[in-house]
Amino acid sequence: MADNNFKFSEKPSLEEIRQKQQEFAQERNWDQYHTPRNLLMALVGEVGELAEIFQWKGEVKEGLPDFGIKERDHVGQELADVFLYLVRLSEKCHIDLPSAVWQKIQKNAQKYPAGVVYGKSDKYTEYVQNGTISSAADGGGNQSQEIDSNNDGAENR
Repeated sequence: MADNNFKFSEKPSLEEIRQKQQEFAQERNWDQYHTPRNLLMALVGEVGELAEIFQWKGEVKEGLPDFGIKERDHVGQELADVFLYLVRLSEKCHIDLPSAVWQKIQKNAQKYPAGVVYGKSDKYTEYVQNGTISSAADGGGNQSQEIDSNNDGAENR
């Protein structure tokens, strides 16, 4: 069962993290290596290191109750690496990450209306009929909504 009481700390802000990481790279003259491509490759590598922790574990419960302190710390370190590369990549691509995330959440709410997809994990194209998402596909009524087919939203399920 989900722990709805979990929250992130409010500080540091995403902008403070971006600034701190920018300073860190500049102090080491690493900016020359931080091209979008290089940062993306590093990000993918870190995602692989995070995945390695979970490999062969079967289904892992929310909150990682079966992980020891050392293993939970390792997950935190790898998540931090992924996050830091993502923030740096966003900076180098001049993408306002908080704004992009907010827009994506709103777009996904349109592509996956709760009344249509509640409890289902199908791709949104399973609900599309003539360019609209309709609950009629499962006999659920008349609710329908136009969708944007430019992005399949697979990363959000």
